[in-house]
Amino acid sequence: MNSTAPSRAATSRRVGLIGWGAIGRVVGGALAAGEIPGAELVCVVDNRPLGDSVPAPQRTLEQALDACDLIVEAAGQGVVREWGTAILASGTDLLVASTGALTDEHLAKELLNAGPGRVYFTGGAVGGLDLLQAVRAMGPLDGVRLTTTKLPSTLEQPWMDEELLNRMRSATGPVEVMAGTARDVPVKFPKSTNVAASVALAIGDLDAVRVSVVADPAAAHTSHVVEASGAHGTYRFEVRHLPDAANPATSQVVPYAVLRSLAALAGRTGQIL
Repeated sequence: MNSTAPSRAATSRRVGLIGWGAIGRVVGGALAAGEIPGAELVCVVDNRPLGDSVPAPQRTLEQALDACDLIVEAAGQGVVREWGTAILASGTDLLVASTGALTDEHLAKELLNAGPGRVYFTGGAVGGLDLLQAVRAMGPLDGVRLTTTKLPSTLEQPWMDEELLNRMRSATGPVEVMAGTARDVPVKFPKSTNVAASVALAIGDLDAVRVSVVADPAAAHTSHVVEASGAHGTYRFEVRHLPDAANPATSQVVPYAVLRSLAALAGRTGQIL
């Protein structure tokens, strides 16, 4: 595969986008409008017929791998699990938005060891990951904690029993829905807790990140609070985002984080990395 894709020395990245949902529409629209210099939207991959609603041809994944040198995943953890290794093995680079898939350590090792394509991850809805990575280079972090707070309706899952669902639906204040590690929580909330996996990737330890998922009927904004400490200092980051109107389980900022990552991969100069 990837026989017709340009070399990595080419000036423009030929991008295939998987997923035409809340994230994909923003990313695809910006690429099609030429807002990311050095990146061209070649095709869109989706399991639904999209017709004229997309600004580039709809293709199968196999066709995308023949035409593109970079695939952007904007369709959920299942895509990463099913197709991630094959994309990289074809020689195509992969930018992952659904970092929660990387809580599967077997999959994570497969992706990081696959090639010749390269895998990249976007930080999505949380900041401070670059600083946590820098601090980690000086020594291990301890006491890492993430508290994610969202509207109850965005956190409902098929595995929840009636007692928990009733507590969430009748809540008049914050209710802790689950507590665990970054290894456990993203599996239970595949569309809502990619941030937990992103923090764990930054510090290099899924089990060191304690995660609390909170449902709050007053949560007009989705919030993520990261707290960490180590021998060299203490750190606290808090972000509050408006949920995406079309998909309240994700934050409005996520597709713009993907676009920022794309800009870096396309070689935009003069930016903070």
